[in-house]
Amino acid sequence: MDFSLTEEQQLIRQAARDFARGVVAPTAAERDKQRRFPMDEFRKAGELGFCGLLVPEQYGGSELGAVAQSLVVEEVSRACASTGVTLAVHNGLVTSPIVRFGTEAQKQALLPKLASGEWLGAYALSEAGAGSDAAALSCKAERDGDDWILDGPKLWITSGAQCDLLIVFARAEEGVTAFLVPATSEGFKVGKVEEKLGIRSSSTVEILMDKVRVPGDMLLGTVGKGLRVAFNTLDGGRIGIAAQSNGITQACLDASIKYCNEREQFGRPIGSFQAMQWKLAEISSQLDAARLLTWHAASLRDTGEPHTRMAAQAKLVASQLANRAGEDAVQIHGGAGYTTEFPVERYMRDARITEIYEGTSEVQRIVIARDLLGQ
Repeated sequence: MDFSLTEEQQLIRQAARDFARGVVAPTAAERDKQRRFPMDEFRKAGELGFCGLLVPEQYGGSELGAVAQSLVVEEVSRACASTGVTLAVHNGLVTSPIVRFGTEAQKQALLPKLASGEWLGAYALSEAGAGSDAAALSCKAERDGDDWILDGPKLWITSGAQCDLLIVFARAEEGVTAFLVPATSEGFKVGKVEEKLGIRSSSTVEILMDKVRVPGDMLLGTVGKGLRVAFNTLDGGRIGIAAQSNGITQACLDASIKYCNEREQFGRPIGSFQAMQWKLAEISSQLDAARLLTWHAASLRDTGEPHTRMAAQAKLVASQLANRAGEDAVQIHGGAGYTTEFPVERYMRDARITEIYEGTSEVQRIVIARDLLGQ
């Protein structure tokens, strides 16, 4: 197995790194403090082609694949996890299922706007009573002639307040069904805006739908087969969150190395003490493992091979590491790490969500175990 990146992948990684350092990083702390959505940063990402990484060229994308998406999301998350998840959701949870399950007409109408960054996408699956149990949806979809009428709330929707298009999952008589819903639809409303511990520059909101009319040609996939769309999409989404987690871990490592070289105690840099050295060594070693696991899962998705377990393993390992790295980074910085003068407190806060969304760590273990047992 070849673990080296292609020349094209190396170029996209460097382009993402330059974008993250030059555009995303300078505004990250301020946006976090102000809870300001990274819309300007998202539009610039679109100009660089980072919003159409999974979209075929005929619809305005680059179709560079899941490995390239992982590289971009990691580099951007290294500077700002909020911007990283915005891109991860837009690519992995919105453009990807349209490419995989959409009709030709849907692809031609929607993908060019999404790939360019003109439109921002969101994914509306979760509800108050349907988080880990995605099949327990209460949002209803009823036929009205050739159209559908959607009724009910959605919860914890990333980018929901700023998006132009959502993939909404609702329960029809035949079963859970996926729909493409423009945010300008009559009866569509943004409800509660969540105040969060971390990723504060990313919006997380409640979506309220009151008799939202959806044309029949905006159904995504087959009536009653929406969970197939949801679970296939979540396989890719988990790879995106693994990449986000790796970016957070790398940021923690970068900051910790810098502080270990600069901070002196007892007449020498704290990096000369074994306690600090072992923390750095553990983070670095485990990050390489998590990154390779993420790339492997992404490569399997790119080649169309089974990857549900591998995606869950990547997400589980990478997210747990990001949380340990965040705690270690704050500890390495001591009292300074508990203040907003240094970015590690933000990294630690941002890391916490990675073990929760796109399936909790507990859910990942269930997915992994069931695959191992052939269930």
